[in-house]
Amino acid sequence: MSRPTAIAQTSQKPPSAVRTLRHWFDTRDSGAPLSPQSADRIDWLRAAPFLVLHLACLGALWTGISATALIVAAVLYAARMFALTGFYHRGFSHRTFRASRPVQLVFAVIGAACVQRGPLWWAAHHRNHHRNADTPRDPHSPRIHGFIWSHMGWFLTRRAFRTDLARVRDLARYPELRWLDRYDVAVPSLLAAALYALGGVLHRFAPQLGTDGPQLLVWGFCISTVALFHATVTINSLAHRWGSRRFPTCDDSRNNFLLALLTFGEGWHNNHHRFPGTARQGFRWWEIDLTWYGLRLLAALGLISGLKPLPARVLAAARR
Repeated sequence: MSRPTAIAQTSQKPPSAVRTLRHWFDTRDSGAPLSPQSADRIDWLRAAPFLVLHLACLGALWTGISATALIVAAVLYAARMFALTGFYHRGFSHRTFRASRPVQLVFAVIGAACVQRGPLWWAAHHRNHHRNADTPRDPHSPRIHGFIWSHMGWFLTRRAFRTDLARVRDLARYPELRWLDRYDVAVPSLLAAALYALGGVLHRFAPQLGTDGPQLLVWGFCISTVALFHATVTINSLAHRWGSRRFPTCDDSRNNFLLALLTFGEGWHNNHHRFPGTARQGFRWWEIDLTWYGLRLLAALGLISGLKPLPARVLAAARR
């Protein structure tokens, strides 16, 4: 998970495998040019933690399940999905509202726990997607690259591991966001350790809950995180293939009710591509947009401000 920041060049570089292992923890990169032959190939060594996270879900066969584990998994799914959709997407990527620096940091940390890399990486790639949607320059267009690649293959390539800081200069001026981007495994590692510890405490002091450290680790972290990842990336893949098109945009974006439920409103994707500059993606009253409701609540509490509304002309077109 590399980043194009300048570092001093040395004559003795560590072997590429060593550099890759080091970048599991510190994603800073020299910004050296990518080879055309390898830039868009999956970097299997770099992708190993992603694959291990999926395999770890099979641990549920040994840990079993409990109501406590399910509740923890559901709460973490919801909290992290809101941080992704509300702040990483509508806030950081599209600047559809204002937040104080402490509030911004809190939700950036929650978003970092999603294991979808750092806030600068996320915003930079999403801005690139909108600029080149469903063209050969879009890294995850199902029209160009097919379903599997648009769903997750692109995410594991050498090119995709990089953050283009030129696209997020407005965010890169915050050192705390740069730190979260550089050490993007720090928050997920702390969350995993905290869940394991919590399970151990509950097992000792509240055995009636029927849980323990390994069970909360598997359900609260591994299964919840994998479900969160695949729900999120359906917007790259499925929401550009299945659904209705209210607006004749220049891409293949679709509105999909089921995906909107799973992703807290992101499934109203054709709406979003018609006017990405609003914090609201469900344009009609019946288009459930949980992230929009959450942002309005935060605004009512004074935690954010300046929610950008949907222009009257676009709303009128949606009603027609």
